[in-house]
Amino acid sequence: MTASLMVDQALFRALLRRHAAGVVVVTAPGRPPAGFTATSFTSVSLDPPLVSFCLANRASAWPAVSAAGLVAVHMLSREQEPVARLFATRGIDRLATYGSWRPGPAGVPLLDGVLARVICRVDRRVPAGDHTLLLCAVESGEHWHEEDAEPLIYHAGDYRGTDDWRKR
Repeated sequence: MTASLMVDQALFRALLRRHAAGVVVVTAPGRPPAGFTATSFTSVSLDPPLVSFCLANRASAWPAVSAAGLVAVHMLSREQEPVARLFATRGIDRLATYGSWRPGPAGVPLLDGVLARVICRVDRRVPAGDHTLLLCAVESGEHWHEEDAEPLIYHAGDYRGTDDWRKR
């Protein structure tokens, strides 16, 4: 085990690889609409219902997200690893490639076949280093699977499911 008082980018990434995180796809309306895979999604408050996520300021989805009043956060199941990989791919039109979506309120792209989805009004954008933290008020939500449906998790640089740990 190594310890350091100085945390450079390589050490910071190595440290965070040890943290397991749920995987979502965030979509935003725009010209063109955009979507991206995120592992920074978290609940913030129950009263009022608030969530947050972060996005790199240089990300291809940033122009749409920075201008959006509404966004949708789609929680992915273990079987949707290809969806997570698609929305993490650079240099493609992710929504056109995915294909299975429809415009929702204010044109927010709504992906079909996800575990759950929340539609949120962007409340605040907080600069945070090379990213921006978005604090969002949940306006509506839907889920389609039982609570025991297996979520998609990102850990140690790879996508996993909860069953991956049970098998060890």
